[in-house]
Amino acid sequence: MALKRVTIQQIADACGLSRNTVSKVFNNRGAVPEATKKAVIQKAQELGYYQLPEEGHMAPADGQGRNIALLTQSQPLNHNFGSFFVTGFTDQICRAGYTLKMYEISPEELANRALPPHLLLKDTAGILGIELFDKGYLDMLCSVGLPTIFMDSFADAGRNFLGSDLVCMENYSSSIALTKRLMEAGAREIGFVGDITHCMSFEERWMGYQAALTEAGLSPSLACSILAEDSDDYGDVDWVLDRLSAMPHMPDAFVCANDYLAIHLMSALKRKGLSIPEDVMITGFDGSPESAIVEPQLTTAAIPSADIGRVTADILLNRIQNPDRPFLRTYVKTTPIFRGSTR
Repeated sequence: MALKRVTIQQIADACGLSRNTVSKVFNNRGAVPEATKKAVIQKAQELGYYQLPEEGHMAPADGQGRNIALLTQSQPLNHNFGSFFVTGFTDQICRAGYTLKMYEISPEELANRALPPHLLLKDTAGILGIELFDKGYLDMLCSVGLPTIFMDSFADAGRNFLGSDLVCMENYSSSIALTKRLMEAGAREIGFVGDITHCMSFEERWMGYQAALTEAGLSPSLACSILAEDSDDYGDVDWVLDRLSAMPHMPDAFVCANDYLAIHLMSALKRKGLSIPEDVMITGFDGSPESAIVEPQLTTAAIPSADIGRVTADILLNRIQNPDRPFLRTYVKTTPIFRGSTR
């Protein structure tokens, strides 16, 4: 449906105000009584004025940067979570009058704790870090004096203080639920696949796996796990086959840190002539589109990526308006989905 072409003059006429007063509300200029602001916003919503910022997220003030800088080590649009996250985030900040600018951090910039040379702080209102897990670099970003928020963080961020807001998907509870389902289906030895030092989310999924086993009186099967560094080639089925062949025996099941790892593990197990879930059960995490089309369909935990993007934008926009409030750590619920890869 086409957006309504409602003008500021039409809103002013409907409110019985001058065009200049309504313009002040949308551009955060000059003094306008709070009751008048609310009346203008309400009338604009009723008329369908599509450029309206959400309440509490007024347009940038004069002299304030109009850009939100997204900093990342790997382009988030290249994977499922990142693409939906960025869509939700961008939609929200654009409604508030900001523009997203994306910067991919080079290895040299990461090592030297340097900002990209084309990032101009004077034009920047806030910073978002995604797929950025180097503690020293995050500490540097927190020190530049701009409102900053991170989506996920380095592995032990939960035990460290950060000078920023932080948003994560809920990993721990869903990982417990996935591991418990494996045990309910008869699994007694369960391996883990993924670099638990890669990021906060992977560590929390590992912790949930451990907690579920401990509650059942079982221990993590380290000999039947693949915990190599994330830089190793988990996407190479031959590499995964080598790791499986080095195990003393095959466990009853594997909990994988994400769907990408789980799907390549499934390919390797099939190459070994094993049946899923009859011989080995598998769980992933992410709820990627691939998880629903692989054979058998993958048990996973769905992440509301676009909603997390909007939540992250709301927190950053609020931080821009209220820079001195306490920092937030926000978890967004994930949902286990049980499919054919588990009995």
